[in-house]
Amino acid sequence: MKRASSLAASALSLLSLATLTACGGDTESDKATGEPRPSASRTERLTPEQQLAELMVTPADVDGFSVEEPSDDFLFATSPEEVTLDKQACAPLAHAMNQLPLGDPRADLTRVLAEKAKGLDSAHTYVTLTAYGAGGARSAVADVKKAVESCGSGFTAEASGGTSAYDSVTAEEVAPAGDEALGFEATMTFRGAPHTLHTEVVRDGDVVGVYFSVNGLAIANARPSDAELPPSVVKAQNAKLG
Repeated sequence: MKRASSLAASALSLLSLATLTACGGDTESDKATGEPRPSASRTERLTPEQQLAELMVTPADVDGFSVEEPSDDFLFATSPEEVTLDKQACAPLAHAMNQLPLGDPRADLTRVLAEKAKGLDSAHTYVTLTAYGAGGARSAVADVKKAVESCGSGFTAEASGGTSAYDSVTAEEVAPAGDEALGFEATMTFRGAPHTLHTEVVRDGDVVGVYFSVNGLAIANARPSDAELPPSVVKAQNAKLG
């Protein structure tokens, strides 16, 4: 399974590896009256890409974890369109577990986190934030919910990065967060070893956060794994989403 190999290589690569400045001025002159009037809010002045950069966790938010850009060398796919599935209804799950944006986004941003103290044996947690136009975020989360309900018996996804065969998908309870939150776990088997992968999806307004954990080194070494999402990372990112 090429995907398992790429996960392990990514884990090794990652371990060998600004804050945006505020726009100035809170008021501007009304050309008609000459009187000062409130300018647009800071959020409205930001592009979707800048908004996501400000919302993404940083090393200062997650003590003991590295926060890096994922390597392009180990991508499963560069876009959702590159992924083919035996069950199309499961596409949102494949996208969520491979750092691909859900639905029809305006911008997306991914970072990968690893617990420094565990070194190469650390599971990696991918955080993907995606910004949408009005209604897009709600629709994207609804699609994930439907996919979890439809794909309990598993599915197979293929892309240039290889093939990922999931044995099962199960809804998983998560703490309330944002406007809505859901979780699911997927299982897979590689060289006879079972692996459990965990994903959480959180929507706050028109922004969706997807958190996904995997132990690529364990998969590559045919060692059973259950990559739980680190509570401190989930809590920190949920706090930044609001």
